[in-house]
Amino acid sequence: MSELSRRNLLKLGLGAAAVSAIGNVRAENKKIPIGLQLYSIREVIQKDIPGHFKQLKEMGYEGVEFAGFYGFDNKAAELRKMLDDAGLKCCGSHSGYNTFKGAALPKAIEFHKTIGNNYINVPGISFPNAEGWENFAKEMTEIAEKLKPEGMHCGYHAHGGDFKKMGDSTPWDIFFTKAGQDVCMQLDTGNSAGAGVDPIAYLKKYPGRTLTIHIKGNGGIVGEDKLDWKTIIDLCRTISKTEWFIVEEEGGKEKSMDTVKRALDNFKKLLSA
Repeated sequence: MSELSRRNLLKLGLGAAAVSAIGNVRAENKKIPIGLQLYSIREVIQKDIPGHFKQLKEMGYEGVEFAGFYGFDNKAAELRKMLDDAGLKCCGSHSGYNTFKGAALPKAIEFHKTIGNNYINVPGISFPNAEGWENFAKEMTEIAEKLKPEGMHCGYHAHGGDFKKMGDSTPWDIFFTKAGQDVCMQLDTGNSAGAGVDPIAYLKKYPGRTLTIHIKGNGGIVGEDKLDWKTIIDLCRTISKTEWFIVEEEGGKEKSMDTVKRALDNFKKLLSA
């Protein structure tokens, strides 16, 4: 670990013991692949899915995270072939809770294994009280236990409303305090910062749980915004145990391919800074 990275971690309040526990990991050299959340190009990709996959690979993306399956919900093998032909991996999905809970789970496991997806994330959900969030945490913990032997994970993705006060806590904290360690925290840097909370604080608060993270700017495209990317990247490479960076831009319209290329180019510069 470089002295700069060591100083950064100490400044975060992790302490010398925590830094030492990271061992000899050279955080600045850890290679974490970069994928794209396909919601970023939602209005263009359906015109030519294989063609857009190939363009993303040519840009330098290594994987894609799905937000819906464009009519291929029962055609996993066809979807996998498109990914393989483009040289992309599936780095996750945003899947409605009903698609993989209860009796739906075996079919979901088969589908996601076929497309090569190990990360099934609920994109958003709402409950009127803490009890609802606690029950959701219990159910997701049970699902995570069933997915673990398959080498798969389930998790929950951040939106701004998850950080609003609910009693003495927030839905996000109620959920992740009650959920088991194997339930992943898919933090979204832009959504959390936009809600007035510090994404760095949450990476520190729940170490080892951010296996995939949404890379989204706050106040501009990633790399042209206000976030402390150096610290976020350091934490992802060390205590967060992040396995995929997933770029997301909210645009989705005709020029979105240009936008996601710019975001990727910016983020790669941040990774090597």
